[in-house]
Amino acid sequence: MPCSALPEKARTFARMGIVQKSEFMATVTLKDIRKVYPFNGDDAKKIKKGEELKTNLTILPDGLLAVHDFNLDIKDKEFIVLVGPSGCGKSTTLRMIAGLEEISGGDLFIGDKRMNDVAPKDRDIAMVFQNYALYPHMTVYENLAFALKLRKTPKDEIDKKVQEAAEILDITQYLGRKPKALSGGQRQRVAIGRAIVRDPQVMLMDEPLSNLDAKLRNQMRAEIIKLRQKINTTFIYVTHDQTEAMTLGDRIVIMSDGFIQQVGTPQEVFNHPHNLFVAGFIGSPQMNFFDAKLLKKDGVYSVVLDGHEVVLSDEKQKALAENNVEEQDITLGVRPEHIVLADEGVNANIDVSEMMGSSVHLHVTAVGQDVIVIVNTMNMTPAEVSELCSGKAIKFDFGGNNCHVFSKETGINLEAK
Repeated sequence: MPCSALPEKARTFARMGIVQKSEFMATVTLKDIRKVYPFNGDDAKKIKKGEELKTNLTILPDGLLAVHDFNLDIKDKEFIVLVGPSGCGKSTTLRMIAGLEEISGGDLFIGDKRMNDVAPKDRDIAMVFQNYALYPHMTVYENLAFALKLRKTPKDEIDKKVQEAAEILDITQYLGRKPKALSGGQRQRVAIGRAIVRDPQVMLMDEPLSNLDAKLRNQMRAEIIKLRQKINTTFIYVTHDQTEAMTLGDRIVIMSDGFIQQVGTPQEVFNHPHNLFVAGFIGSPQMNFFDAKLLKKDGVYSVVLDGHEVVLSDEKQKALAENNVEEQDITLGVRPEHIVLADEGVNANIDVSEMMGSSVHLHVTAVGQDVIVIVNTMNMTPAEVSELCSGKAIKFDFGGNNCHVFSKETGINLEAK
C-alpha cells in the first residue's frame, strides 16, 4: 500500500520508519500484587527482642510489606504515572514489572501472558533509570547500539534503528561523543534512545528527570510528551513530582505506604480527591485543611467555618445525599487558588506576602492556623497590590463548588462513591 493511502498516524510512522506492532496488545495487568522484604539480620534480632522497628512499612511476621494488594489494568499505549512520596512502593512496583524484583504474591500479565517467572530479557520491556546508566567508555552511537548487538541484530538494521532514535530525540549530532561530553539533558535523551531502539512493548521510566535542574526538567517533560506521540508503546512512569504526574499521565496512580490511594485522570484526582492524603499531595501549594462543621437543613448541605456558612454546590449536594451523609464535624479542604478576598467571610491576618508575578501568595493566620491564599493580581493596581502587606486584617471566602468535605474519623471524602 502506498504511504499516501495510509491513515494519518500510520503515514507519520511510515515516514519515520517506525513499524507499528498491531499484532500484540501491550496491556499490563497487576492482580493483587504484593512485595514483602524479609527481615535483615539486625531487624530480625530487634523483632525477637520485642524492640520497635523504625519504618513506615507494615510489619508482618515474615518481613516488611512494601506493596500491598496492588490492582491495576493498564491499557494498550496508555501513559500511566505512579506517584507518591519516597518509600511509598512506586519504584518497587515498577521493578517487579521489569523483573528486577521478585513478586511475593499476585499475578503480573503483559498482554495475555503471565510474567511472574519470566526473565527480564524475555518480557519485551525497556527501562530508563534515574542515573542514566550509560557506559562511559562508549560513544553515544555505541551506547544506543549495545543492546541490539547483544541480540545479534544485523549491522545495517542496528544503524537504521540508532539513526531513527537519534533523529526522534534530536541527538544525531552527538553520536560520536562520549557521555562525559554531554549535559544532563543530553545524557537522559541517550538513555531514552537506548530504550526505544529495542522497540519495546512496554517502556518503564524510574524518575528519569530527578537529576536534572528545574529548567531541564521542564524541557525534558515536553520531550517525553513528544516522544510518546512518536513511538507506539505503553508507558509506565514513576515520579515523586506531582507536576510531572499531572502533565504526563493519562491516568495517575497515587501511592502511600505501599497502598494505592486513588487512580484517575489528572483532572479527576485534582477535582475529586478520594481522601486527605490525595488532597494534600496533589496541588501546589497544597490544599488548606480546617476543622469545620457540615450542616444539613431541610435536605440542603452547607459547611460552617469560623461562623461563616457556605452552601455546597448542586453536584456536592447530590453526592452527599446519595451517600446518606448526616450532619457532623468534618475536615474541610479548600485549595489556595479557590479562596477569594471578600467583605464578609472568615477573619484572617496577613503574616507574609510573596509576589509571584501574576499573583501573590498570602500566608495568613485564620482560625488559629496557617492558611495560604493565592490572589490574582492581573486586574489590580500597584497600590492595591502593595496593600497586601504583613499584619493587615482581611476576610476571605470560598465557593460551595470548590470545597471538599472529609470524614474526621477516616479521612475519606464524604462525596466519594
